[in-house]
Amino acid sequence: MTYTERASTNGEAQTIVDTALRSAPPAELTPGKVYAFHTPKGVEQIDLTGDGYKDQPSQKRGTTTVRDGESFLAYWEKHHDNASEVYADSDRLTVTAVLDAHTADRARWAGHRLHLALRETTAWKQWLHSDGQLLDQEAFAEFLEDHLPELLEPSAADMLEIAQSFQAAQKVDFQSATRLTSGQRQFQYVETQTTKAGQKGQLTVPETFVIGLVPFEGSEGYRLTARLRYRIGQNGLRLGYKLERPDEIRRTAFADVVKAIGEQIDTAVMNGTPA
Repeated sequence: MTYTERASTNGEAQTIVDTALRSAPPAELTPGKVYAFHTPKGVEQIDLTGDGYKDQPSQKRGTTTVRDGESFLAYWEKHHDNASEVYADSDRLTVTAVLDAHTADRARWAGHRLHLALRETTAWKQWLHSDGQLLDQEAFAEFLEDHLPELLEPSAADMLEIAQSFQAAQKVDFQSATRLTSGQRQFQYVETQTTKAGQKGQLTVPETFVIGLVPFEGSEGYRLTARLRYRIGQNGLRLGYKLERPDEIRRTAFADVVKAIGEQIDTAVMNGTPA
C-alpha cells in the first residue's frame, strides 16, 4: 500500500471515529446537572445549574451608579439586607454600598453594589473655573449678568447695576482705586474719546460679595464669600474675584450628603472604599 493510500485510509478511519464521537450521547457527570459531550473542537462541558440555563439568576450581580442621595436611598431600600455595608470616600466624593457583603460567619459574593458618584452643578464649575482670573470690564460685567441667580449680597439687582456701570465705562482711563470705610472699593477714572473727554468720574464696587451655590446635583445650597480682585495697567482695568475656601465648602457638602444617607439607613457608614 502506498503512502497516499495509507493516508487516505487513516483519514477515513478518523472521520468515522469523529462522527461516532459526535453522535454519542452526552456523558452524565453529575446526574441532572453536569454533562460532557464531543464537538469538533474537543470535549465540552455544560452545567445546567448555571444562570444561563435558569429562568432567573441565582443571585444579584452588577453595580448600579446613581447621582444623588435620594436615588441612593431608593435603591438601598429595595435591595439591602442586614449584612449590607456602606462606605464613604471623601477624597473621591463617592459612597458605595456592598449589598451582598460577607456576614460574620460566612462569605458571600459581594458582587451586587450601589455606587453614588456625585456630579458637580454647572454653576459651581463655572464659578470655580473663573476663580482668581482677571477679566476685562466687559467680560467681568457679562459674567455677573450671567450669574445673577447666584448673587445674594449685594442683591442681584444691585450687582446688575454695577455690571451695567462697567459696561458703560468703556471709554475711560482708570487711574486709581481707594478702599472706603464702608468696605467698598472706589475706582477713579477720566473720560476719553467722548464729548466728555477729561471729565473725571468714579465707580464704587463692593470689595466682597456673597454668592449661593449648589455644589452637587441634588444637594443643598451653600453660601460662599468672593473677594474682589483688580489690576489697573496699560490694558486698562481688569477685574475678578477670589472665592474663600471653596474646597472646604465642597467637603462640607459631601459630608452633609453622607450624613443625610446615614440618618436614613440602618447601618453605619464606614470611611473608605470596599475591596
